[in-house]
Amino acid sequence: MAQTRTHLAVFPGSFDPVTFGHLDVIARGRRLFDEVVVAVGRNPGKDELFSANERVELVELLIDELRDSEPELGLVRVEAFTGLTVDFARSIGASALLRGIRNLSDLQYEVQFAVTNREVAGLETAFVVAGQSFAYTSSSLIKQIAAMGDDLHKGLASMCPPAVIEAIIRKKDAGHPALTKLSADDAGNGD
Repeated sequence: MAQTRTHLAVFPGSFDPVTFGHLDVIARGRRLFDEVVVAVGRNPGKDELFSANERVELVELLIDELRDSEPELGLVRVEAFTGLTVDFARSIGASALLRGIRNLSDLQYEVQFAVTNREVAGLETAFVVAGQSFAYTSSSLIKQIAAMGDDLHKGLASMCPPAVIEAIIRKKDAGHPALTKLSADDAGNGD
């Protein structure tokens, strides 16, 4: 009797914060793979707004909604990781990395990593093209709007789910250093 192979994909990112674009990639990945692991990592080049545990909790909350809306699709789970993405992917038996492409710049950047990951780790990369409304959404842009904007519900509504916006507002109200730094940097660049 032949053994059935499960196709597991890892969707890595910092998810700081998680956006509608991220959720779009996860939803599309569930249609392509038997299981998608949302791998919450750290980008050492950026100041974190949310801790790893907070990011995992936010993604889990939003993933629960995806699971409930289409339970017949591929499984999805969330895990935090440290170190190299390829090492994490191999450790859980992934057959591919899942990546979202927003624009031509993303494609150029991601293809370099895809070729390297295939050559070094034997891992393929599956790309999904983000919806047009997500083409310029980024976590960095969201943090800038959060640092300098007044009405975050209005400013971020097209980019983030309400639970994420509420979490960002709590960080702003608490004077989170990542947001105050962005705000101070902008004040120093004013006319």
